[in-house]
Amino acid sequence: MSPFSAEIIGTMLLILIGNGVVANITLDKTKGNNGGYLLVNLAWGLAVYVGVVVAGPYSGAHLNPAVTIGLAIAGKFAWTQVGGYILAQSIGAALGSILVLMMYRDHYLATDDDGGKLGTFATSAEIRNPITNLMSEVIGTFVLLIGVFFITNPTFEMADGANAIMGLGSVGALPISLFVMAIGMSLGGTTGYAINPVRDIVPRFMHGILPIGKRGESDWGYAWIPAIGPILGAAVAAGLYIVVV
Repeated sequence: MSPFSAEIIGTMLLILIGNGVVANITLDKTKGNNGGYLLVNLAWGLAVYVGVVVAGPYSGAHLNPAVTIGLAIAGKFAWTQVGGYILAQSIGAALGSILVLMMYRDHYLATDDDGGKLGTFATSAEIRNPITNLMSEVIGTFVLLIGVFFITNPTFEMADGANAIMGLGSVGALPISLFVMAIGMSLGGTTGYAINPVRDIVPRFMHGILPIGKRGESDWGYAWIPAIGPILGAAVAAGLYIVVV
């Protein structure tokens, strides 16, 4: 499997499982309806684990433009590969969104809550304040990238010369998964912790075009925050890594 294909499949699985749990607890008449925020955090962490285990040996399992750009800033990933990785991640996020709809189609049609439907695709702020909302995404992604830099081994090279973010096989995916759970449980209460631009922007676009029945606006006025915040957080983490290592 090529790195490009691996990033597509890994990101697809990430979005399918991650947004799938939101659909399970939010949409009407599901088995997991009102399952709670803890369930969301556990499933998103496990979604990262699944994606990294599948894609890791082939692409390094970035699954996130913030990770790709952060590694490139730190000199651990070639800038020439950044565009291809982000394109693959975007395709994977779109496919994952389609699979969530296929899985929960009847429940989307049975649900009248427009905001709840949007929440199965994209994030939003509980208290709308652009400055603090942006800060939340910066801090959350900073913590994630600290895990990428200091827990895993970003200098591990695969046969094709690409850099991996896990150096312990499947076990290497676990620390990052736990980081995501910790971020969600402690820092995710403000914005829903996108900490990944394609986790928000691409599914938000899919919300606007997929047949989910009655829908509200996709709230593009907020979308710049989960797009820019994670990149800024990754850059800060990369800068710290450069200074201390």
